[in-house]
Amino acid sequence: MQRILLAFSLLISMCFFSQTKLNLIPYPQKVEFQNGEFVIPASFNLSNNLPVKETEYLKNKIKLKFSNAKNQDAHLLYSKLENQSKPNNEAYSIEISSKQIHIKSYTDQGYFLAIQTLIQLFETQKNGKIPAMKIEDSPKFAWRGMHLDVCRHFFTVEEVKQYIDYLAMYKLNTFHWHLTDDQGWRIEIKKYPKLTQIGSKRKESMIGAYVDNTYDGKPYGPYFYTQEQIKDVVKYAQERHITVVPEIEMPGHALAALSAYPELACTKGPFEAATKWGVFDDVFCPKDETFTFLENVLDEVIQLFPSQYIHIGGDECPKTRWKECAHCQALIKKHNLKDEHGLQSYFIQRIEKYVNSKGRKIIGWDEILEGGLAPNAAVMSWTGIKGGIEAAKTNHFAVMTPGAYCYFDHYQGDPQTEPNAFGGFTPLDKVYSYNPIPAELNAEQSKYILGVQANLWTEYILDFKQVQYMIFPRLFALSEVGWGTSKPENYKEFENRVVEHFKILDKMNINYAKSIYNISGKVIPDSKGVSYELSTSQNPSGIKFTTDGSEPTSNSSNYQNPIPVSKAMIIKSAYFENDELKSAVSSQNFSTSKTTGKKITLENQPSENYSFGGAFTLVDGIIGNVKQLGKTWLGFQGKDVVATIDLGEKTNFSEVYFNTLDNKGSWIHLAKSATVFISVDGKNFKSIKEIGKEEILSAKGKISLKVGNQNAKFIKIKIENAGIIPAGNPGADSKAWLFVDEIGAK
Repeated sequence: MQRILLAFSLLISMCFFSQTKLNLIPYPQKVEFQNGEFVIPASFNLSNNLPVKETEYLKNKIKLKFSNAKNQDAHLLYSKLENQSKPNNEAYSIEISSKQIHIKSYTDQGYFLAIQTLIQLFETQKNGKIPAMKIEDSPKFAWRGMHLDVCRHFFTVEEVKQYIDYLAMYKLNTFHWHLTDDQGWRIEIKKYPKLTQIGSKRKESMIGAYVDNTYDGKPYGPYFYTQEQIKDVVKYAQERHITVVPEIEMPGHALAALSAYPELACTKGPFEAATKWGVFDDVFCPKDETFTFLENVLDEVIQLFPSQYIHIGGDECPKTRWKECAHCQALIKKHNLKDEHGLQSYFIQRIEKYVNSKGRKIIGWDEILEGGLAPNAAVMSWTGIKGGIEAAKTNHFAVMTPGAYCYFDHYQGDPQTEPNAFGGFTPLDKVYSYNPIPAELNAEQSKYILGVQANLWTEYILDFKQVQYMIFPRLFALSEVGWGTSKPENYKEFENRVVEHFKILDKMNINYAKSIYNISGKVIPDSKGVSYELSTSQNPSGIKFTTDGSEPTSNSSNYQNPIPVSKAMIIKSAYFENDELKSAVSSQNFSTSKTTGKKITLENQPSENYSFGGAFTLVDGIIGNVKQLGKTWLGFQGKDVVATIDLGEKTNFSEVYFNTLDNKGSWIHLAKSATVFISVDGKNFKSIKEIGKEEILSAKGKISLKVGNQNAKFIKIKIENAGIIPAGNPGADSKAWLFVDEIGAK
């Protein structure tokens, strides 16, 4: 009978553990639960062959007493694997029995990654016990990165080290350090001391939303890293098996450098480090003294950073100065280049040749594709996935970092309950849904996708607590995407693990975003217009709401079904638990019209970065906030907005309106013109109203077109993009952005 009970007990134990999802991030490739459990001892015995530095790391992370033991007595054993011609440096296995934990790997790096898994098992264990199991694990992608901009706002060596620690905890292996830009030069170059004497400071900084165009009046800097500090950070990262990739921007984003050495520009200057955010016309001039300067800078950078790749920027380089520069025009003729884009390619290829001569490779943002890609260059695809596709199809390596999924300076929750951010809307579930392998690539081409990276630009991030807030918990999703075990269809299960890891962040006093606890609202069409659907990661029965603009309380209406919106109203909602407010209060204003909730189609689709909700965003009854380019605007770069709205039946109206933005610092321009058409059959349209640039300018983006008394079933509106940005504006010679919101009819 005892044997039967024992067998039954073991069966129950196996069934329990086989159905238990470990609270690990990223989740391993393979987990096999076994009989029994490992009871964490008061004194943890280590075998004497463990890799030394990595084991010291473990000791500092797990607060136990440690002692050395013979292998048969050790709680932690290690075996170094051999006999594989091309071992996966990051592969490892962990076997946990009732008596010991046995780690196997080909390299110390693999052992270190196993240590991270082990630490998480200890951190999330229940009652001092870990289930017996076998884990076999390795990452899908070789490049799993996080970027940090220290130019717009600076972070200390200790803060950078903390950032690197976060990457190590979640098995990321690349730290992209953005060290130079228009707003500050942050790396000591001994041959050019004025770079830090002059270029590491600015007279003031832009504050608030871009449209406010206000400044704090406070000198910023000098802030930079000495070469000794950089060596210290690189060594610190190496001990955590993280590669530091430095970025030295060229040929654009060069104002801080030009403020120190104005002779490197096409014009005489004078220049100063930028005090506002954006893109500026003054860039490096491709003359011999510029290349000598950059080669000397790169010599010192290469000595400091042992990384295979050196990031040379290459993005957002206006061609305005080059078009007006006699030297540049002569260079174009001399080398038989097509145009200024060809000149940029010449610039990048010349730099690449020099970097290659030093045994390194270059990587740059996807604009380095303009005019032709340098022979051995890798591409960091940020404007979308097109750059990565083009690179892979021409046998160049690419790192996928599209803004729509991987820009952590975007909002991650309702913009009205979040700190001021750059724009966009990239919540946790969207990051988790990303697949770095574009569907357009075949199996052979896919091999050129090195991996995935998220970027943290710091225009609106003033301190390190805000850095923490913007990367957590989205770094969790990035980690699992890069590891190759993300399953978007099981997002809720991942979210449960995220909540468990919040406890780890709490112990570390990390200021993470709790946006997933807040109420999320989604506008959906219904038979009478639209309804507002509310959701939360918590028990939905805890949602309370009001429709009169008052603050929700525990006595407010319980949310059960989507809330009908048939007139102007303010819906406020919050999550309550035991009558206690547990979330921020979310507020949404609605302004309805005859187009609200109607079927809408677009001839041109918005940019993926600014496409939340798709075409329906233009008829959802929500007026966009001019200070928050988050969920409520659609953004089109270089494209017209041509929208057709089906009113369902012939309808009387006398006014058509829409909203647009004017924010030239972000390359956003008012429309050039707007035309309204009507139709009764959806095929034959006639124009009934047109306005030009002057009228749009005088209306300051709030466009109302009086069309007389009309009766039609279809309304079409064409809103013309400004086209190529003219000289004298940020982003000159680039395609303008057109941001449009609610298209209504009265």
